Parts: sequence; structure tokens; C-alpha cells
Amino acid sequence: MHLNSEEKVEIFEKYGKGKTDTGSPEAQIALFSVRIAHLTQHLKSNHKDYTTARALKMLVGKRRRLLDYLIKKDINRYRAIIAQKELGIRK
Repeated sequence: MHLNSEEKVEIFEKYGKGKTDTGSPEAQIALFSVRIAHLTQHLKSNHKDYTTARALKMLVGKRRRLLDYLIKKDINRYRAIIAQKELGIRK
């Protein structure tokens, strides 16, 4: 993984409720989005890396399930996380 602890804390601080908030859906979606962007970049140059392609598909599915959970629980929080353009989530 290319993220170290300080980078993860920054993500949790920016998108979660605080730097120790690792469990909120917003923080997890942001972390998954950063990892998805990294794996996508890796696959552009290593298109035969099927293990990474599978891991990318699994991460996208996890993020999708969290977004679906947010839609059901609180539509305003979902809209707020989708509006974050730097995460690269389109809907």
C-alpha cells in the first residue's frame, strides 16, 4: 500500500469527524477512493496484472455498498460525499 499512517490520518481528518474517526462511512469511502485511484494508475501501465484488477473490482464494490448504505441512512451525507470532486465519485 502506498499510504502511510500520516496520509491516512489526513484523509480521516478531512472527510471524517476527526483524525481518529476511521469507522464513519465518509472516511472509509474517501480512503477507498484514494486506493482506487492508485490501483487504477497502476493498471494503466501494468494491464496484465490480473490480481490487482480483481482487488480494484473488490474495492469498487465495497465503496458502492457503503454509498448505498449512506443513501438509505442519510441522503444528505450521501450528497455531501458525492459533491466532493477530489474523490472522483460520479453519480
